[in-house]
This record gives sequence, C-alpha cells and structure tokens, in this order.
Amino acid sequence: MKRTPYFYLVLFVSKLVRFLLLKLGRNATNFPGELAIWLCRSFIGRMPKPEKVVCITGTNGKTTVANLVEDVLERTGADFYCNRNGSNVYSGVASLLISNSDWRGRPTKKLAVFELDERSSNLILPYMRPDIMLCTNIFRDSYKRNAHPEFILDFLNKYIPDGVPMVLNADDMMCSELKPGNPRAYFSIARQPSDGEGSRNIVQDVPACPRCGGELKWDFRRYHHIGRAACKDCGFSSPKAGYTAVGLTETDMEVDIGGESFRFPLANSAYINVYNSLAAVALLCELGLEPGKIAGALGSVGISATRYMEEEVNGRKAILHLAKGQNPVACSRAFQNIRDYPGKKAVILFLDDFFDAQHTVENVSWLYDADFEFLADGSVVQLIAAGARHWDVYLRLLLAGVPAERIDHMPGTGGAAEVLRPGEPDSVFILYDVYTIRLAEDTQRLVVERLKKEAAKNAD
Repeated sequence: MKRTPYFYLVLFVSKLVRFLLLKLGRNATNFPGELAIWLCRSFIGRMPKPEKVVCITGTNGKTTVANLVEDVLERTGADFYCNRNGSNVYSGVASLLISNSDWRGRPTKKLAVFELDERSSNLILPYMRPDIMLCTNIFRDSYKRNAHPEFILDFLNKYIPDGVPMVLNADDMMCSELKPGNPRAYFSIARQPSDGEGSRNIVQDVPACPRCGGELKWDFRRYHHIGRAACKDCGFSSPKAGYTAVGLTETDMEVDIGGESFRFPLANSAYINVYNSLAAVALLCELGLEPGKIAGALGSVGISATRYMEEEVNGRKAILHLAKGQNPVACSRAFQNIRDYPGKKAVILFLDDFFDAQHTVENVSWLYDADFEFLADGSVVQLIAAGARHWDVYLRLLLAGVPAERIDHMPGTGGAAEVLRPGEPDSVFILYDVYTIRLAEDTQRLVVERLKKEAAKNAD
C-alpha cells in the first residue's frame, strides 16, 4: 500500500504516544497500535515489514510454541523481534511494528515472529503476508468466540494468503486440512503404548470424515480428535509427517526428520507439551536451522512460568498450571495431566472468567464439555473451587463422580489456600484462567508458606 503524508503523521503520533507511555512506566504493548489503527485503518498494510515474517496461530499452545521458537532463535543469535510480551491481536501487532521501526517506519530487524489470535487473522493477514505460518491445532474454544471449530477452520482458510508455506499438525484432521493448496510440512507423534482406539473425552469435534462425512476408521485416538484415522468411503487419511516423534521419555523425544533420527529435550512429557515442542522444532527446521543447534538451544529452555511452574518444599510441590477457563479442551488436558501426575494431589480451581466476573454473566455450559471426570480419580484427595461460580463447579464435580467429602468451595478466592488439608497431598495444583495469573501466583506463595510451616512442624 502507498504511504501517504497522513500515514507518516499517524506513525509519528503513535511513536510519540509510545515514548510517553514508557516514560510513565507503562508497557505500551497495545495502545499505540490501537491508536494507529483508529487513526488509519490500513496502518498495518502501509507499514513496512521485515524481510521475513513468521506467524504462529491455533486454538491451544500457540503462546508456548511461540515462546519456544523465540527462545531458540535468541540462543542461536538470530536478529529478530516478537510479541512475546504483548498482545496477539491486531493492535498488539501494530504496536510491535511501531516499536521496531525507525521514525520513517523502516524495520530495525530482518525477522519478525508473531503469535496471532486466530480470530484476528481477518484484521492482520490481508495486510501482512507471512513467509511461513504454523497452526498448532484447531479445537472448540470459548462459546463467546470460537465454539465451533469448523467456523475457525473456514475463517483461517479465508484469510491465510494463498501460497504461504504451512507447518501443520498431522494428527489433527481439521488442522491438517488447512489451506489445502498451500505448500506444507507436517509434524506428528507416532503411536505410543498408551494410545488406544476410543476417545476418553466428552468433546469429539471430528466424528466423521472432514471431506465427505463418511465413517472414520481410527488407528488410534489420543485425545478428543487428536490421533490418526482414515475414511472408509473416500480414502482420506491423516497425512504422513516429515517430523515424527517416534520415541518419548520423561526428558526427551526422538524425532525422525527425513529418515534421520535426532533427540530433543522436553521440559514436560505431557502430550500437549510434546506437541508444542515438536511444532517448534518443525517450524525452526523449516526456517533453516540445523536440528543439532535446535536441540542444544532447547536444552536450556523451559515452559513459560505463566503456563506451568513448579516450586518444591521438602519433597512436596506447589504447581501453577494454566487451564484457560471457558475452554473445555484446555481444561480437560489440564485435568488429565493432574490425574496422571504421580502421588496424591490437591487441586485449587480458579476457573471463573475474569471479564465476565467484572462485567457480565458467565455461560457455564462449557463445564459440561470439560472432562472433570479425570478429577474423580482416587489420587486427587481434595478439590477446592473458589470464585463466583463455585456452586456450578461444585455441582459439576459431583456429577463427575467426585465424592462430596473431597470438595471444598467458596465464593472468595483469598481463602483457598487456607482450607488445604494438612499432610494429605504430595502436590498442590493451582489451575487458573489466562487473566488470573496474579491471583494464582499469590495463592502459590500462600501454599508454599503453608507447606513450609507443615515441614517445620513435622521436623519439631
């Protein structure tokens, strides 16, 4: 798009506003871009772009994958910028372009990595063509935004430009069909001993062939619609992947890349985190990095503390675990991770939607798409539901088969740590929504203090 004098005026004003916000101690990750787009709707399209643009999207895992990619690029000396500490919607992308350009709008670095909210693709991708794009998966999400995954698939198909090379999840039959005419590379986890043919989840968004609606024959279904299958009618099947994790341990994965085997470290061996690490490896390889360099850089990288963090006290743990309230698939993954975690567990649930609690009424029907049944396992010795919707969560836990004597619930969040039963759990999980990380961190500190007091008392 042509750059007019008015565009340069908007750029100058936005940069000045960003400068003033930073002087005032604000982070300036969203407002300068929001202002620029308000003043000039085509601002992103007119703004000069770096030589190479990488975009990462998907329902779940895009932030973790973006963080892994950015960490590896940083450790391998790449000259790039990213929206790691900012918004993944159109205003955040505009702010990032503003902050990484000179006063004439020329980019200061040659590579940009953007995490993109899938619902913002219509406001970004028509004006910024990626050189490569990764999609982690396509699931149903919040009923307010992305409850129908086929809607999201259609949305992305409409706005991702033709010809953009794609990196896609071969084990997701919706994700693997994204932009079918574009060049593509796939990643996959080979069948593991724990995989079976039947889904253990309430939500199954691919009950039939995505192409013809015929019956699917599953080789295995790992969770929800993640797995490998073929259509009995039209022959459509899960695609063969060029990046396949063939062996998994607690600490690493063996990946077949074009017939050659490489080992990459894992920060966490839960399937969702294996997929995230594998997606990052595939994208980095497609960018031209050597697998050995990627493996070396990943060795010093962990999961973002805003997604998962453990703190140990005398052999017991207080664990922060993102659950993404109103997202039944993300919550189900968290619940299964807790069930599979060794030892006895207590779980504090902060699942209320932050903005709904402030301004409106929350739709709780998503609770019945989430697999709370995982929390009925005998290893989960206590569940604490805290927040305005504590009665709804309490009812859902009862319907999931959790004995009432294991459940505590309360309208306030401040006292959740205080009702922990002393001595019972080996680990305390704190599950929280994206926007309640500060509440979760404060609660983790209180849990750690409580565990320390118990340890000191037992030592006496």
